[in-house]
Amino acid sequence: MGLYDRYLALRIRLAEAPLPETVAVMLTERDLLQAGGYDRLSALLEWAFAFDAEKVVVHVSVLDSEVIPTLETAMADLDAPRPVAVRSPGNVTRADAPVQVSIGLGGKHEFAAAAQSIAEDVAAGDIDPADITDADIERELVFPGEPDLVVKTGAERLSDFMIWQSVYAELYFTDVNWQNLRRRDYLRALRDYQDRQRRFGE
Repeated sequence: MGLYDRYLALRIRLAEAPLPETVAVMLTERDLLQAGGYDRLSALLEWAFAFDAEKVVVHVSVLDSEVIPTLETAMADLDAPRPVAVRSPGNVTRADAPVQVSIGLGGKHEFAAAAQSIAEDVAAGDIDPADITDADIERELVFPGEPDLVVKTGAERLSDFMIWQSVYAELYFTDVNWQNLRRRDYLRALRDYQDRQRRFGE
């Protein structure tokens, strides 16, 4: 670890501002399939948990659905510091592990599936439409909880992920591409997060 990295880490530790408990990272299939892509993800997970994250959610946007099985296999074998739950369009059961991975499972699909499930409960007479609350929707989501910090590398745009959950998240964009991401880049995201005044929509 270089001197600058140690300096950033010390500033983060000494700051009175809290660190994100849940971190979301937006990737593409290309990020992971390039040389070193999975190793970089393993490293990022180490960095996140070393700086007090309780959960890391990884979204991999997919253009070619044929690569999903390859990504699923690699993620299942990922060298991760905590248990990993992988979800894709073929598996939409609730993910409760400290590391949650979405492969090609978009937020629009997730929210639509939650709405459909609640509609079925209404049709069955199990719930009155007037009684539906935010909590009812959140119980049906594949990825529970709300990220405090969303990190996107390479471009200033969001993927179709965690549409409901990320409404109050702090967004951090870096022009550093995934293959060049270093520990200091993640620490800069944490410092930026600590410097913000969160308003949660107020």
